[in-house]
Formats: sequence, structure tokens, C-alpha cells
Amino acid sequence: MSEQNNKSAAPRAHKGPGPGGGPGMRLPAEKAKDFKGTLRRLIKYLRPRMVQLIIVLVMAIASTVFSIFSPKVMGKATTKLFEGAYGKLMGVEGASIDFGYINDILIILAGLYLLSALFSYIQQYVMAGVAQKVVYDMREQINSKLERLPLKYFDSRTHGEILSRATNDVDNISTTLQQSLTQLITSIVTIIGVIVMMLTISPWLTLITIITLPLSFVVIMAISKRSQTYFVGQQKSLGQLNGHVEEMYTGHRIIKAFGREPQSLKDFDDINDKLYDSGWRAQFMSGMIMPLMMFIGNLGYVMICVVGGIFVTKKMIDVGDIQAFIQYSRQFTQPIAQTANIANIIQSTIASAERVFELLDEEEEVKEVNTTLAKLDEGTQEGSVEFRHVKFGYKEDAILIEDMNIEVSPGQTIAIVGPTGAGKTTLINLLMRFYELNDGEIIIDGVNITNMRRSDLRSKFGMVLQDTWLFNGTIRDNIAYGREGASEADVVRAAKAAHADHFIRTLPLGYNTVLNEEASNISQGQKQLITIARAILADPSILILDEATSSVDTRTELLIQKAMKALMQNRTSFVIAHRLSTIRDADLILVMNQGSVIEKGNHEELLVQGGFYADLYNSQFSEGDLDAG
Repeated sequence: MSEQNNKSAAPRAHKGPGPGGGPGMRLPAEKAKDFKGTLRRLIKYLRPRMVQLIIVLVMAIASTVFSIFSPKVMGKATTKLFEGAYGKLMGVEGASIDFGYINDILIILAGLYLLSALFSYIQQYVMAGVAQKVVYDMREQINSKLERLPLKYFDSRTHGEILSRATNDVDNISTTLQQSLTQLITSIVTIIGVIVMMLTISPWLTLITIITLPLSFVVIMAISKRSQTYFVGQQKSLGQLNGHVEEMYTGHRIIKAFGREPQSLKDFDDINDKLYDSGWRAQFMSGMIMPLMMFIGNLGYVMICVVGGIFVTKKMIDVGDIQAFIQYSRQFTQPIAQTANIANIIQSTIASAERVFELLDEEEEVKEVNTTLAKLDEGTQEGSVEFRHVKFGYKEDAILIEDMNIEVSPGQTIAIVGPTGAGKTTLINLLMRFYELNDGEIIIDGVNITNMRRSDLRSKFGMVLQDTWLFNGTIRDNIAYGREGASEADVVRAAKAAHADHFIRTLPLGYNTVLNEEASNISQGQKQLITIARAILADPSILILDEATSSVDTRTELLIQKAMKALMQNRTSFVIAHRLSTIRDADLILVMNQGSVIEKGNHEELLVQGGFYADLYNSQFSEGDLDAG
């Protein structure tokens, strides 16, 4: 559980500034396996929007250039103000402060700032459109891909892992494109522009500013190296804490029932102590960056002021240039820290993109062939099923079903029984072509299922599974999901057939009752009744009932069995059941073990044989139950 929480949280962990607020401090970025290849592939999404990207680049350069010129212009006003004030102080004849010149400078400054803000707005606006369009296309591709992926992909991965790729990773890419990419462009232009402007003022002062950079990098690297260890520990402990809290919340009834509250609290305290310790150390280490950077920066400012003052006295530069240079030196350190920070974000983003591309590159379902054979002639009887020498394994080196041969006539009820892992549900997965066969073929109504469109094949089936699935909506909508365009009368008729109508009408809003996200506002048995009503409404030619009555009380089970018996008339039905009392009337019972059909026959025939089925049956019922049956 904790591991999964780590996976889900990882993409988001790189979005905000690192704890402690220190520049350049991020949680350690997840590294991509193929950085260059993934980056090239991500750039392909940007190529159709090259015009917008050029506009973004031009606007970023223009915005930065105008903001860079501002300190230089302001320095001229300072110089003019200083010269006038100094002249009056020294008694120079005709000396005065030229307020008209200063006023003109202020107007120019206001214009520069306004233009810089305007270009920055255009840049952000255009880039937001590019970023949203890219992730829009990416989400469409992901959604389309998920529809084409085989069931084995979803069976082999947790839902959280798949959702993390489809949501968190895409959001990470979106944020980087919209914010970090423009920041990177601005930072690079700012660094180049500031160096140029500083060189125009004084190459010597520029050299003093650059000399302090190696010291800054040494401090950042030294602290980052130590703090990353604590950040990793913090994320690990946070994932463990999230997993523990989730498990304790979902299993609180069991915890209380077994009196394990003290142990649960102790486990929580242990993990929380680790999180506190690593979190405190991470915050402390990252918090040291800012004061040290300010100290190094102030050393540079002192040196600039001292050397600059000497240059002013020797009339090598103007006093306004010193003011401008100090502003430039401050502008110089910020984009460097931002660039280091963004480099880490990009590393994380490429890792997210790689995870998305891994999903998009997954092997899809076998493509459907020509569908002309899938259509039956008018009057053809539906419901015949035949397994011919079927061979299947979830892995090539672990075959589950070796050589299965089954022949089912239209309208028959086929029960499938056997211990856990015998292959009962696997048989149904193969029947509906959720998985592809290793060898052999499955024939439905005389047509090989590989020659049918999957949608046509699956429209023949109605399913009621052990794990109910109901969506957030009204009971009416959940039942009507079984058949498109179903009327109110159809829904009610299906509910009555499933013996769900009575309990539905006892609810305050009846059929308009809205089921919440997990349908926890009705009982498990009532959920099952609704899913059965949905299957009845679908009116399929073949029914699949996988432990359909496992969550229903005995009285309701008897009612459902009656409804099912009527529903199964003239329909082929496959019934998977552990409770053997539900399949006594089946036309054919297939007893499976380790992927093979080891016994066939009806209930009486299998009992007489005294084999595997008889042992299963006798182990479930006492003598009194048999007599009652």
C-alpha cells in the first residue's frame, strides 16, 4: 500500500518549491531511463505549434530585454540627480537638478515596465494555449489507448498505477510546459542580457560578480547532497504513513473487532516519528541555503560597492551605474538558481513523459479482422458454443488450460465448478475474448470468435459478476445501462423479474435514488439485485453468472433462482458457483481442476460417479440438507 502511495505521489512531488523555501532545492527528481529519446518524442507534440512557440520565444525575449534595460535607465536618473545635488552642495554656479530630464526618465521607465508586463502576459497566454492543447491531445491518446488495451494489462497493474500515468504524470507535463518552460527561456535570456549590461558598465565589476558564483554552487551542491538523503527518507515515511492510515481507515471494523487499536496506534507513532525526524532534518538543511546564499551575495555586494566607489572617485563610472550594477547583480543570481531548479523539474517531467509513453506503447488487443463473417443469417438459432482444443496460459511458460473441448447446445445451462484457481473465470474471459488463445478456437453460433468484432461478440452476452459495479447515478440509470434506449416500463419490468422492484420502491426516492460513488448507501445484496436486473434488461442470447448470488441472503437467493430459471429458458447460460445448491438443475456441469475439465454430467450423474464433484457437494451439505433438497 505504501509503495503505491509513493508511486501516485511521485509526479506531484516535483511541482512546488522544495520544503524550506531555499532556491534550487527540490525533492529528488525521478530520472528517466532514456532522457534524450523521451525528450525528442515529447518535442514532436510541440512541432505542430511551432508558430506559437516562436511567438512565446519572441515575447519572452522582448519582456526580459525591456525589464533588463530598466536599471540602466534608472541609473541615468540617479546620476543626473546626484550631479545636480552635488553641484549645488559644492557651490557650482548654475548647478541645479534637472527635474524635466528626471521626469522624462520616469516616463520612459513606466513605458518599459508596461511593455515588459504586456509581452509577459502575451507569452503566458500563448504558452498556456500550447500546453493545454498538448496535454489535450495526450489525454485523448491515453483514453483511446486504454480502450484498446487487453484485459491482461489491467489485471497485471494496480488501478492507482494506471491512474497515476493518466492523470498525475500528464498534469506534471502540463505544469512544466505552461510554467517551467517559459521560466527557463526567461532565465536564460535574463542571464545573457544581465551579463551584457554589466559588461557595458564595468568589466571589472562583472568579474567580481562572476567570481562569487563558484562559491554559491559549492554551497548549493554540498547542502543538496546531504538534504536529498533526508528528502528521500521523508517521502518514504510519508508513503508508509499514507498507506498505514488508508489501511487502518478501510479496515477499522476488523481492527476494532480484534482489539488491535493499541498496535495500530503504535505503528502509526513509529512511522510518524520517522517522518518527523527526516522531515525536520530536510527542512533544516534546505533552510540553510537561503541565508548562506544571501551571505555570499552580500559579500559580492560589499565588494561591488567598495570597488565601484573607488571607480566613481576616479571618474571611471557614474554613481548611477553603481546603482544599476547592484540591481543587475541581484537579477543575475536569481535566474541561475531558477535554472538549476527548472533543470530538476524537467528531469522529473521527462520521467513522467516516459511513463506516459510506456502506456501508449503497450501491446494492444489483436486487431479485428474482416467482420462480414460475424453476422448470422436470419433465423439462425443463437446460443451454441464450442471449445475446440483450446490452449491458454496467462504466461507462455505457464499453461493453465492444455486441451479443452466443450460443446454446448443453444438454451443449455452450463455450470462450472471447482476449487479456487481451477480456471473457471478464465474460461469466461476466453469466451468473451478478454484474452487471446494460445491455440485452438472458440466457436459461437458457427462463427470463430476471432472473426467477430469484439463489440458484436460481447453484445451476445449478459453478465452478472460477484463484484458488483454500479456507477454514481440513479437506480433507474444503472438498470437502464443494460440496454440503450430502454423505457421506464422496461426498467421496471426488469427490476420486477430480478425481485428488486419491492426494495427499490421502499427507498425514499424509489427509482430516482442516487447511488453514491461506491453505492454504499444500499446493501451488498441490493447491489447484486440491481446488476441482475441490468442483465435481464439486456436480454442477451448467452448469460454469464459468476457467483451471482454469493452476496444475497437465502430467501432472496431463492427468489432470484426462480427469476433466473425463467430468464434462462431458451438461453445458453454459463453459471460459475461455489455454492453447489444453486446449480443442481443445470443441464451440464463442468468440473474443473488445474485448468482441465475432469468431470462432465448433470447433478445426479456426477453424484453417482462419486468423484471430485461428489466430494465437493458432500463437503458442503449435511445429510439433512440433502434430504431437504
